[in-house]
Amino acid sequence: MTAPAIDLHPALPTLPGLVRPERDLWKPRELRELTSTVAADLATPLLGLLRFTEPKRWWTRLALTDGVELWLLSWLPGQRTAPHDHGGASGSFTVLLGEVAESYRYPAGPVREQRHVTGASIGFGAGRAHQVRNESRERAATVHAYSPPLVPTREYVSLSDIPAEIP
Repeated sequence: MTAPAIDLHPALPTLPGLVRPERDLWKPRELRELTSTVAADLATPLLGLLRFTEPKRWWTRLALTDGVELWLLSWLPGQRTAPHDHGGASGSFTVLLGEVAESYRYPAGPVREQRHVTGASIGFGAGRAHQVRNESRERAATVHAYSPPLVPTREYVSLSDIPAEIP
């Protein structure tokens, strides 16, 4: 029997016990628990990895298994994503440092706004599009997880352009 595939960031040797490479698909609640636990338990090494770059945001992959991918992203003031969905993947993010604002929408629903501060976590299913941005004057960092992994995102001009159904 072959061991499940796992690719880990070399600075985080304790991740295998958290990313559970034997798990094929993760539910939004499980992804939220993962990003929350990683942000809380590995805050010191994660903060040591962070880089803040302009004009593009900085990111690094922390882990990849057959069932989940885990990322660390940094946000300088004013940096943002384009409106996007995750191509049918469920996801989660936890704020490691600072705060981020999020606009999000489910198909046929209104655009909603939410602010996430240090320690805040959110998990979401496949049918959600959003835009994340740092509107504060301070740096921010977030830990993200997606399942299934390596699903391409789809970008939109605005959140009102998302289709009636996101696969």
